[in-house]
Amino acid sequence: MAEPRSRSQRRSDALAKLRDQVDLWVASAGDGGAYLIPLSFHWDGATLLLATPVASPTAGNLTAAGWARVALGPTRDVLIIEGTVEAIPIGVDPEREDAHAATTGFDPRTLSAEYTYLRITPQEIQAWREANELPGRQLMKEGAWLE
Repeated sequence: MAEPRSRSQRRSDALAKLRDQVDLWVASAGDGGAYLIPLSFHWDGATLLLATPVASPTAGNLTAAGWARVALGPTRDVLIIEGTVEAIPIGVDPEREDAHAATTGFDPRTLSAEYTYLRITPQEIQAWREANELPGRQLMKEGAWLE
């Protein structure tokens, strides 16, 4: 097992993962049960932007809760992000929508089904690879990076 990374290295690795990857897992729950679905995302350096059908359980659950928990990376190099959720109707922010389409290769504006964008602003971020990285896994708390 490799030595645990420093918080600084974990933060650098987390930012690279957010910049370089395009898919993550989104967890939500509501009256109809629990859901876990993969969605593509765009990272703008501060927030995640996802797109999903307006009528989907995920859109309904996250919008109602105003909070999301998402994960990216493999189980031995995971990044868990929790944050506030804002639903943004299509057409409100064309520049951000263009960036999402360019990053993900998916443009919901071209589909007949009604989609919404969900913007997640991270409040908590954790990162770890192995059990020896569980201590110190918290990288962000209350929206601020930890030193």
